[in-house]
Formats: sequence, C-alpha cells, structure tokens
Amino acid sequence: MRYRNVMSRRALLRGAGTIAIGMPFLSSMHSGSVWGASGDVPERAFNLFFGLGFPTPLQTEGFGGPMEPLAEVGDKMLVVRGVDHVRGDIGGANAHYDGATTSFNAIPSEGEVQAGGPSLDQILRRQMYPEGLPTGVIPTLLAGTWFRRSRPGRYIHSWNEDGSPADLPYERADELFTRIFGEGKVGELTPEQERRLRYRRSILDSVVGQYQHLKSDASKLGTESKARISDHLDNIREHELRVFGDGPDCSIPNEPGASAVPHGAVADPDGEGVDLTVAQLTTEWRLIADLYVLGVQCDRVRFGGLTYQAAGERIRLTGDYTYNGQLINSFDDMSNLGASGSSGCAHEYWHQFNEGAANEQMRAHIHMTMNEITYVLKALDNPAYADSNGGTILENSLVSISTESGDGRHNDVNRELSGIFHAFSSGCGRLATGSIIDADAEGIDVYNTIVREAYNLDYKIGPAERAVQTVAGVLA
Repeated sequence: MRYRNVMSRRALLRGAGTIAIGMPFLSSMHSGSVWGASGDVPERAFNLFFGLGFPTPLQTEGFGGPMEPLAEVGDKMLVVRGVDHVRGDIGGANAHYDGATTSFNAIPSEGEVQAGGPSLDQILRRQMYPEGLPTGVIPTLLAGTWFRRSRPGRYIHSWNEDGSPADLPYERADELFTRIFGEGKVGELTPEQERRLRYRRSILDSVVGQYQHLKSDASKLGTESKARISDHLDNIREHELRVFGDGPDCSIPNEPGASAVPHGAVADPDGEGVDLTVAQLTTEWRLIADLYVLGVQCDRVRFGGLTYQAAGERIRLTGDYTYNGQLINSFDDMSNLGASGSSGCAHEYWHQFNEGAANEQMRAHIHMTMNEITYVLKALDNPAYADSNGGTILENSLVSISTESGDGRHNDVNRELSGIFHAFSSGCGRLATGSIIDADAEGIDVYNTIVREAYNLDYKIGPAERAVQTVAGVLA
C-alpha cells in the first residue's frame, strides 16, 4: 500500500528554517494515508509538555489571562484545573524535577533517569496496538526545544511500563527530519551518504533474526522484556521500509539547514542559562513542530510528544513578543531581574510569584508559551488532513498538555505540586472538550478515568490496592 502523491512536499520545506517557518499546509499538498483503508481512524496520543509551570491562581482567570491564546482552539480542548501531583514528591528533589517526571503518568519517580511508570501515550500505544503499529509507523517519536538537561526527566515525558524512556528526543531539526523521512534512496545520495546507508543496512539485516528469536517463546524472556524487544524490532522494520523503499512514499522534502541556537552539551553546560531572542526561540520551536506535525500528517507518527522548554528551564530572553498584531511584552529578563547568570533567567519570575503582585513578566512568558503550544494544536487541527470520519487529527487524537508545577516557590511541596495545569483534546469524542473544569482530584485519578472510562481499557495506573476515583467531569 502506498501514499497517493498530489504535490511534492519539497515546496513546503525548501529553505526550511527561513520562509518555510509557519507556512500553512495547503490542501494540494495532502497525501492521504491508506494505512486505514478500511475506514478506521488511527489511534494517536501525544504529550505536549511546557516548562516552569502555570501558577494556580492565574489559571482561574481562564482565557482572560495568560491562557488567552489557547482560546483559539478552546472548543477542541478540555482544560482541567485543580490536578494534584503531590504523590510525585520523592523528598530531596525539587518540584521542577518531581512534577515534570510525574506529568502524564502520576507515579513517583524511581530515580534520576527514569519515571515511576508508563505515560498516557505509551499505555494507549500498548493497549490499542497490542500486536504493534502498522509497518512503517515510527513506534514513538519525541522532539522539542529545550536547553537545561541535568536530569532526563526535565525534557523526556514519554515512558515505558518499567519507567524507562520510550525513546530519546530529537532537538535538532536536521536529525528529526532524518528520523521521519530518512536520508533518501540509493542512487539519489552523495557517496558518503550511500556508504553510511549501506553500512547501516548490513547491520539491520544481521540483527533481525536475533530479535525475532528473542521475541519468541523459545527465548523465555518476561513480558516486559519481550515488549522492549518488540519495540526494537518495530524500529528496525520501519527504518528499513523508510530508507530502502518498498513502503509508503511521502515525497521526501529538502532537509532543513543548521540550527541557529545551541544544542546538546553546549546548550547550557553549567546550568547558568542561555541567551536567546524571541525570534530564535520561536523559529526553532516552530521548525521542530512543523516537521513533527508533518510526520503525523504523513501517518509516520502516532505516539510520542513535544517538549517546549525543559522543567526548570533557564533562559535569558530578549526581544518583542506580539500576539494578533499587538505588542504583549518587550522581554529583557536580565535587565528586569537586575542580575546575571542563572539569577538573570526567566526561571526567577516563578520563584518570585506572589498572588498579590502584578507578575507582569511571568504572565508574558506564560502567554507566549500558550501561544507556541497553540501553534502545534492548530497545525493538528488542519481540516486538509481530516481522517476518514471527517474529524481533524486534533479531534481524533488524545493530545495531553501539562507542566511541572502549580506554583514556583519551593517552600511548600503541597502548593508546588497541586493545581497543575492540564488540557486534553477529545480523543475522538471521548472527553468533554469545549469546557474548563475544576477537577480537584489527584492526577492519578484523572489519568485512570481517561484510560479506564473514556477508552474503556482494562488497565490501572498506580498501586493495585488503591481504589480509582472516577473524575466524571472529564468524560464526554
């Protein structure tokens, strides 16, 4: 089965990183996936994480406060306030880490490099596709724009059953591009690309048989180990299909150029922060988001997520931020805070939060964050890529949005890990979108309600002995 190509997407990403940023997807570029030729709508689940948090008192302002940009897709989203993640406190680590690692799984972390259990996207992936995803679909894809990396839980928000990362995230657009679209086919490559491709192919050919044995009953491995082996095998299969042909042709676009912002170990090596302009941050994020969403629209991606800034991110931002043609704020964090290094980063506005103060700079930062999250949601809501039931990808997917804390002050864990902002898309009509509710419930109950009641799955998050309290307000 193949994609029907109407127009090459080379036009979309030619010169990516410049004029292609924010370019609307045109209906003439649509390539309809035939994975679901039977008319079935693919199950999809994505986690969108944003760093630093959204103080609970500001959430009460609804779309009249810093949440304003989300109103653009307000009828497609369910905003859930009053979500308690206090069970995520492990003592000794601050909420930047505890809250981030608990997001989307509601289970206390069991260490610095893993979560306490599976995240929502991975629960649904395993339960909805117990035999694995269709050939050619990436098992899990993670990406984003983040800079602080002292602990993986700051920027990884998709976890396997055993709490290990579901995959490692991509932060460079060129590497994300290669993961989705490959390096091209033999005969269309430079000699060096062809050499690397043939070398990789020889390795893949040599290990498939070994993985098939390990996955079989003869291996005597446990269920979780076999699941991990299955993931590896799925990755090999979809990689071979994408790189060596014989599968869906999504008209490989041109590869984006080098990033204008630092990545990897040099991004923020000592945790003292990174200097960025508004244009640099938003351009980088939107290029990553465009590539990721294009992968979803090509039906290359059904599960995973995006990270917009790490938990406890330290950025010294400068430049004008406009929204709908109006200037919202002229950022100059270091000058406004009157400090340099980590003390001059926007991070400090959250620690200085006071319900009785104006909190103008923090409000502007959250407003911009909501605008960038909404950018992704609007791209997923593009009617040109509607599924067979007429719904958009956003409407038919479970898109879960969350953050690390309800309040940036570290002197009260109950305040910090209560009132965590959450928002969800409908999951193909399963959740009560178009509303803002006050759940006043533990995150573990919100998540279990989604898994057990909305999706009707025989799966329970958390301790076996703990009774599930249904949060009826989230259900359609």
